[in-house]
Amino acid sequence: MNDVDQHHLRARLSLAEAVARTGGEVALNWFHQRETLVVETKHDLQDVVSRADREVEQLIAARIREQFPQDGFLGEEYGLQPGTSGYTWVVDPIDGTSPFLNGMPNWCVSVAVVHDGVPVVGVIFAPCFQECYVAALGEGATLNGRRLQVDPTRTLQNHVTGFGANSHVSPEKVGEIIASLLAAGGNFVRLGSGALMLAWVAAGRVVGYYEPYMHAWDCLAGYCLVKEAGGWYHPFNTEGERFLKGAQVLAVAPGAEADLRRIAGL
Repeated sequence: MNDVDQHHLRARLSLAEAVARTGGEVALNWFHQRETLVVETKHDLQDVVSRADREVEQLIAARIREQFPQDGFLGEEYGLQPGTSGYTWVVDPIDGTSPFLNGMPNWCVSVAVVHDGVPVVGVIFAPCFQECYVAALGEGATLNGRRLQVDPTRTLQNHVTGFGANSHVSPEKVGEIIASLLAAGGNFVRLGSGALMLAWVAAGRVVGYYEPYMHAWDCLAGYCLVKEAGGWYHPFNTEGERFLKGAQVLAVAPGAEADLRRIAGL
């Protein structure tokens, strides 16, 4: 059991929601003038970044440093700054940059806090939908203040599964996963934002989300949400260099857990 002080936890939860909302409003302003942004590529031509991502991350990091200067910080754009408090913030300033830059609404700001390797706070704000998903260890999960609880009667066969992949995964492997999902009687949807799809698992919009290679900043806030809504997630290794590398990500409601773990090989 993660031994976390509830007062410290709630203070960070409050800040996490505040910075996710503020960062989201800044990102939304850029979204409405996205044609002015200079777009750069990172890992490949599908992996893009702009000034909007960097500005939002810097804003969030500065707010966190003001209030919790001893906490660590890991952001997608600027990497890891270790802390001494035992808490580390993990932030994706705009998850779904490609949808964002192409005028689609399915992107979000993802803010997590990790303690002893466990995501203890998760906030995901989707500005185009004006939806804010909030969770903390032992406190439950909410969407715009409404309590979230996964439905145990939903399965792989009677619901839809979220899936994502990128160039770290071979086309053959992607085809194999999709074939296994369809053969088991399931179906899938892909949004372009893994963080938002994890929030959708907590909200019951999809029964689970699987991505073979995903980073900590994409998944840890969503993991906290799913766990607090009554689902299960495959742990992400936050030790040393593993914290900075991608890994398999799976979060799922109970009725589809066995099927999706089998398909994922977990």
